[in-house]
Amino acid sequence: MRPQDIAILLKIISFEEKQMKDWRNIDLATSLQISTSEISNSLHRSRIAKLISLDKRKVAKNSLKEFLVYGLKYVFPVELGAIARGIPTAYSASPIDQSIVSNDEKIVWAHFKGSSKGQTIEPLYKALPKAVENDSFFYELMVIADTLRIGKNREIDIAIKELDKRFFN
Repeated sequence: MRPQDIAILLKIISFEEKQMKDWRNIDLATSLQISTSEISNSLHRSRIAKLISLDKRKVAKNSLKEFLVYGLKYVFPVELGAIARGIPTAYSASPIDQSIVSNDEKIVWAHFKGSSKGQTIEPLYKALPKAVENDSFFYELMVIADTLRIGKNREIDIAIKELDKRFFN
């Protein structure tokens, strides 16, 4: 698995939420700013990992949830960086921030268009801050994923509940 594989799977779930059943690899590539060949390779890796159906059209949400909750922080760990302007993520952004009152520094992806100042973390892949601009559902999924990567028990519990709402409702 590569970090962008997670973003690709979550984007497919976002397409599903928007009733986009006839998406193509080029749609994923354009919206995520990833090459079509990398999309194809990623879907192949996800099929081998049993995170997507054999026809590479439907995400195995139960399996993906299990990986996100129990494996993501170990496979793609987070290191806190410098204070910078950026786009809020993890427990500093919706939907997680609505359930948490925190005195901690905000967590952000460093980005020149960012609206907040906080401690930076690297997004799962470089173009992610641009990819979330026009898809609030996808942004929420990525915020939840980052919370699972960096959060403490309380934040993780909230993230799991929010993930269930988006995966299984």
